[in-house]
Amino acid sequence: MATAVAPGQGGIAVIRLSGPAAEVAGRAVVHCPGCQEWGSHRVLYGHVLDAAGQQRLDEVLLLLMRAPRSFTGEDVVELHCHGGLIAVQRVLQRVLDQPGVRRALPGEFSQRAVLNGRMDLTRAEAVSELVAARSHRAADLALAGLDGGIQVRITALRERLLDQLTELEARVDFEDDLPSLDAEALLAELQRVRKDLLQLVQDGKRGDAVRTGLRVALVGRPNVGKSSLLNRLSRRERAIVTDLPGTTRDLLESEIVLEGVPITLLDTAGIRSTDDAVEQLGIARSEEALSSADVVVLIADGHAGWTAEDQALLDRIPAAVPRLVVANKSDLPPGAVPVPAEVHLSALEGLGEEDLVEALLRRCGAGEAAGLLVALNQRQRDLADRAAEALARSQEVAAQQLPWDFWTIDLREAIRALGEITGEELTEAVLDRVFSRFCIGK
Repeated sequence: MATAVAPGQGGIAVIRLSGPAAEVAGRAVVHCPGCQEWGSHRVLYGHVLDAAGQQRLDEVLLLLMRAPRSFTGEDVVELHCHGGLIAVQRVLQRVLDQPGVRRALPGEFSQRAVLNGRMDLTRAEAVSELVAARSHRAADLALAGLDGGIQVRITALRERLLDQLTELEARVDFEDDLPSLDAEALLAELQRVRKDLLQLVQDGKRGDAVRTGLRVALVGRPNVGKSSLLNRLSRRERAIVTDLPGTTRDLLESEIVLEGVPITLLDTAGIRSTDDAVEQLGIARSEEALSSADVVVLIADGHAGWTAEDQALLDRIPAAVPRLVVANKSDLPPGAVPVPAEVHLSALEGLGEEDLVEALLRRCGAGEAAGLLVALNQRQRDLADRAAEALARSQEVAAQQLPWDFWTIDLREAIRALGEITGEELTEAVLDRVFSRFCIGK
């Protein structure tokens, strides 16, 4: 890879300028020898010179893209300079010294692309999600949004509502001159759209597991095999494994990907009574992890059998948090009291690992995300929910047999909410909320 994946490291770095002063600034900063043509969508070779035009600061390639054929729809210049802290900062400072040039705000390039009609809002959000993707599946969902999958679905639903609004408004103004409107058929169509919206909302919630990942807490009595399981799933030694109880003294984290879903495994300290001050701190953090996890995996020693301590741990898991009981050490004879487990495994030998992964993803709803084609993010889901609620109110309007203009109130609200998803109903507050989460330069 040529571009940086860590601060200050990378073969090249790209400095991007957008706006009416971009080409002028590029010409002022870069000296291109010979008779190179400053044409749109051409690459020029040159050097960045200091303000006096005497000292070479870096050797660069300059890419010029004139409006409207650019990412933002404006004149865009990209300077491809050498990577590293010093080279990039020297070139960047020369650019910022030019008249009319300033640093971009977070997401400002994508924001300008939306304002200039180069992309809709769902595609812009997909760009940010693609950059932040932590797994292949998350990248696939982001690409589906970038290809317009979300925009197509939402626009189609919005147009169906616009068709109904057109019919309603025509009856409000010219009811005596037009054939009567079938209220039952109208209500049925609005509820069909509502059903489709609610399905998109549910799909989006399942997609969150792929997009943002899950936090899975491994809990259990000391020496039941939590650390062995962590090491097994992460495929590397992250935790110390010994026969001594209470080996894990702190909260250990490991980032893995299971079936395309990013997982943060939290290996907690064994929860028990102890006088060790350090171990007590680890146990306190373990209890905090129970409430913050998306799912808790309670590991019991299948060879020792189910104990009162295991039951006490199970009772300490918050009721709202999904849990999965696992019996470890299945390679040894079972204890006198069977563990009420859904999965039996041997973390030492790997037996039952596939069953554990399947049960874990199913318990937190991530297993259903495998077949998703598109997934709305949180902002988009909130707006789709608002539209669905507005359409639900049409049932009450129909039941009270109110005039047609009452129907249009909720219908317009639903249409506005869907337009805000794609950017057809843009406000400054919407733009600020969406693009403030973007990285600088995107």
